Amino acid sequence: MAKLLTALTTGLLEIWAHKTRSFLSFLTMTIGVAALLYTFAITEGSNQRMKKAMELSGPGRMSISKKRDYKSKGLSPGLTYNDAAVIRESFPDLYMISPETQMWGSGFVFKDFKDDNFMAMGLTPDWAKREWVFKLRGRFLKWDDVRQNAKVCVLIEPGGWRKKPAWLKFWGIANSFENWITRRDLLGETVVIGNQSFVVVGIIKEPIREDDPRWFRGGSWGTGRGIIPITTIPSLKSKWGWSPDNETIDEIDIDTGDEKTLALYKKKIDILLKARHRGEEDYEIRAYAEMFAERLAENRKMAVAIMIMGLVCILAGGIGIMNVTLATIYSRIREIGIRRAVGASRGDILLQFVIEAMLLGLLGGVFGIGLGLIGINTFLKELRWMDIATFQIHHFLAALGIAAGTGFIFSVYPAWMAARLDPVEALHYE
Repeated sequence: MAKLLTALTTGLLEIWAHKTRSFLSFLTMTIGVAALLYTFAITEGSNQRMKKAMELSGPGRMSISKKRDYKSKGLSPGLTYNDAAVIRESFPDLYMISPETQMWGSGFVFKDFKDDNFMAMGLTPDWAKREWVFKLRGRFLKWDDVRQNAKVCVLIEPGGWRKKPAWLKFWGIANSFENWITRRDLLGETVVIGNQSFVVVGIIKEPIREDDPRWFRGGSWGTGRGIIPITTIPSLKSKWGWSPDNETIDEIDIDTGDEKTLALYKKKIDILLKARHRGEEDYEIRAYAEMFAERLAENRKMAVAIMIMGLVCILAGGIGIMNVTLATIYSRIREIGIRRAVGASRGDILLQFVIEAMLLGLLGGVFGIGLGLIGINTFLKELRWMDIATFQIHHFLAALGIAAGTGFIFSVYPAWMAARLDPVEALHYE
């Protein structure tokens, strides 16, 4: 124990005596450890968020959407509201069938306020059955609204930020609608969306964005949004003068209510739609679990790339520590000879230089943890999706262990060389 304490004390004094050399030797180690810490945090956070998102959406969820880059043969009318109606009629036991279509740039006007970037969302009452995390004032859509093409709307009030990210200050589309609607009560008022007048029958407020579990759905990027009956949206005109297609919609969300029946209903709905679309597979049916897995895979790919860079930096740091250890040995050959002459064993010499190298590695690990924490908290968390970063105590322990282990591995050979020096030759070394 006394030998270990002596080695630690001597190592710290040696590092302090050559501060610049020591700092340069563990600088790359610091960067590598910071990258590893980021990887650990993102992977852990992604897993936790996916679990919460799966619990919120339910295990029996699937989505039907238009197939990307599909060239139609002219046989299919595309994905339509009638498809959703036929699915509902054919499978009445399904818990939720929620068709949706969106119209960007529909425009919003109320008295002297105007938002050209407003997005109208054509929905049905079933939409309220999915990921309901809102606070509702007034009422939501009713089936009578859909059947009668009613001119009613439910406005979405953004939840805002607990702490606004820095990029929001420079974002081109200012959150004018968000700032405006939070200061007014439009319930019962008449507003203009597109070229039509709508009565505001409800207002739903989203949760604070840092706490919103619907991370997999992305954001609205500061645009105002409102919900209207899906049958009403074809009558709208955007600020550019175009109207949505009278037939096609963007997607149909379905909840079977049970994970066990998901595959069965997916197959049945596929057969039904294939017949309705005259053999054209211009749609795709995907389970939510698949979409979550893809999002996770994207995060992990980036995390792995950063981890590889981190490991390369740690490897470079290890080589730097080895070079510093070799330089230290050559500058202290006489000291090694004196220590051997007064009774120090080869093991004592080996321990001395291994401890010094491990201390360099640990210092690199400590600074790397600090750099990782500062980087994630000041930069990465300013991005919306990066708030999934989650730290656990074992992440820090693993980072320190890797740093110290690297110092140990790359110091064994130089320390072994020092321990093998002949005491007599070492004493005569100039």
